[in-house]
Amino acid sequence: MVVVRMWRRLFGGSAQALDPAREDLVVVASSFDDAEACSTALDRASELDREAEAVLRHHLRLPAEQVEAACEIAGYDGYERAEGDVASDELVSIILRRVQRLDPLTCSQERSRMAGLAQRHDGVADGWDAMQPPRPAP
Repeated sequence: MVVVRMWRRLFGGSAQALDPAREDLVVVASSFDDAEACSTALDRASELDREAEAVLRHHLRLPAEQVEAACEIAGYDGYERAEGDVASDELVSIILRRVQRLDPLTCSQERSRMAGLAQRHDGVADGWDAMQPPRPAP
């Protein structure tokens, strides 16, 4: 974490990290289609500020007995569990989120990582979305 702060100070990163719990965040990019490339979804995202941090959220459905183990593993990569649980079809819907800058490569890597995590825990990765504060009107 110290290295990240030093990097930001030296190279002009944001002084304050984006708070994923902010209530004014809006969805600026998303994909719930396994066949769609992240680059396509990000190109379609006209409201996404690619220079700013975003809250990347992965929507998963897991068996209830697998949720804690999956969340613990995701936590090693900086993900936290967000929002309430919704049970459907014997699976629990959860959202795992973390703050990061989005580009096609990292988005694709994270989508793949979450799909693997869900699969290893007998679940499904439904898709992802990204949230940022609304842009000020011109």
